Amino acid sequence: MQKISVSEAAASVIKEVEKIIVGKSQQIRLLVMAILAEGHILLEDIPGVGKTTLVKTLSHVLGCDYKRIQFTPDLLPSDIIGVNTYNQKRSEFQFVPGPVMTQILLADEINRAIPRTQAALLEAMEEKQVTNDGVTYDLPKPFVVMATQNPIESEGTFLLPAAQMDRFIVKISLGYPSHSEEGQMLNNLGDRIPFGNIQSILSSEIITQLQQQIYEVYIAQDVVDYIVALVQQTRRHPMVKIGASPRASRALYKAGKVWAAMHQRDFVTPDDIKELVIPILNHRLLLNTEARLSNKTVEGIISEIISSIPVPPRKEAMFNGR
Repeated sequence: MQKISVSEAAASVIKEVEKIIVGKSQQIRLLVMAILAEGHILLEDIPGVGKTTLVKTLSHVLGCDYKRIQFTPDLLPSDIIGVNTYNQKRSEFQFVPGPVMTQILLADEINRAIPRTQAALLEAMEEKQVTNDGVTYDLPKPFVVMATQNPIESEGTFLLPAAQMDRFIVKISLGYPSHSEEGQMLNNLGDRIPFGNIQSILSSEIITQLQQQIYEVYIAQDVVDYIVALVQQTRRHPMVKIGASPRASRALYKAGKVWAAMHQRDFVTPDDIKELVIPILNHRLLLNTEARLSNKTVEGIISEIISSIPVPPRKEAMFNGR
């Protein structure tokens, strides 16, 4: 198998996805970063901005198996994981896997399912396996959950538990397109979405190879200390009720390595971390009543924290400990 660099692979994937998705380069970069960091993605936005189209396009370009689950209040855990059925020919029960046995799983409108069903994904997201009737089954590699939810509607929805929110490495919003972007979108996709015009750039084997390359990226102790300082400050901020967990520190650590590799570097800089702090932490913090009454936002609080933490000198961050 021919070796390809992380930066080359990421650039090729982004270019191919942009044949369908217009004007969302940064969001696509974050999606590619999350996948190479072996993380899961929460797409939170209003209906109709292209979340499902983005996931379907990306899965095709990555060369990965793709399944979609429409989450509804009557969806059961067995509808996700699978069930044991009796095989009369063999006179035994056999496991019929559910849609979770895929590489890219689109959990559409995940907050419409009851908590019991949402919880069925926890083991899959954290341990890349599922358990049915005491038997554990490994999931394919790579395994990525891309979940969507509408932040506006609350009727008929259930809040995702903090434990599940923490398992998403990033939360991304697409937002409305600009005037020119919407016009280009209509010209390209007005009649139909030309999925047949996009190519599979990668494969599951290549993605696994790229994920292994990330381990070779160097991160200096100064940058590690910077990550810890940012995360710990979220726990001390007077307007934050629940701060970021150690899992968030690990997410920043891994994401920083991927981000550096995507920018053709074998070392992480403090600027890499600064670029990633908001998308990685913005769904993990819970503000207190004072913050809500003061119309503070999570993004605003994180920006305050970034401004309050001294940034390590870039030269030291590059070479310290090497």
